[in-house]
This record gives sequence, structure tokens and C-alpha cells, in this order.
Amino acid sequence: AQLALFDAMHVADKRHGVDVVASLRAEGVGERDVLLAGLLHDAGKGQTGVWPRVAYSLGSRYGSWIWRVAAVLPGFGPALERLRTHAESSAALSAAAGCAIRTVELIRHQDAPNDPEFGELLRLADEAN
Repeated sequence: AQLALFDAMHVADKRHGVDVVASLRAEGVGERDVLLAGLLHDAGKGQTGVWPRVAYSLGSRYGSWIWRVAAVLPGFGPALERLRTHAESSAALSAAAGCAIRTVELIRHQDAPNDPEFGELLRLADEAN
């Protein structure tokens, strides 16, 4: 089920996940649960296209007014919401795929880590890639 979840991810999210895992391994992380969180942390983004992703990134950087403007474009509203809630949906998908609770919680709290050992390492690896 975990492989099926990875296979269903957008190609950009697969590549990003592999890069996050490489960064974690370069930091000496070898725990399977943590590496799996790195691989699957964006699974909830689904097949969201590149332009909604660009609009979401710009809104995160320059203000939510960009999201409000972009949301009127066909398909952008649901895509932006999917991006906004992807940490929770990625955690739910990972849990449904049989991931360990630690993996699920690392994914759920990827933006505001609460795992004292690996949460911040995952956030930094995500940010760097």
C-alpha cells in the first residue's frame, strides 16, 4: 500500500521526496519511519498541476491576496485548498497505507515539527529541496 501511495504521487513530488530522503541520509538519518516520512510527506498534494503550485508558493511568500486572485481561475480554488491542507491529507493517506504512527505524525507536523529528534531535520530537508 505504501508503494502504491508513492506510485500515485505527482512526478514532481516523487522527485522531491527522493531528494528529501537523500538529504536526511546525508545527515546520518537511517530510521525507516523518518525516511518514509520524507518520501511521502507531499502525497496529499495529489496531481495538482504546476501553475497552482506556483500560485501557492507566491502566496506563501508575498501574501494571501495572490491566493484570492488565483482562486477565481478554473480549477485553482480546489487545487490551492489541496496544497494548503496537504500535510493533514498526506498524514491520513500514509496512515491508510499502513505507515507507522511516527511516520504519520512526522508528516502531519511537517511545517511545525513536534518530534524532538527528527522533526526539524525533516522540515529543513524539505525546505532545502
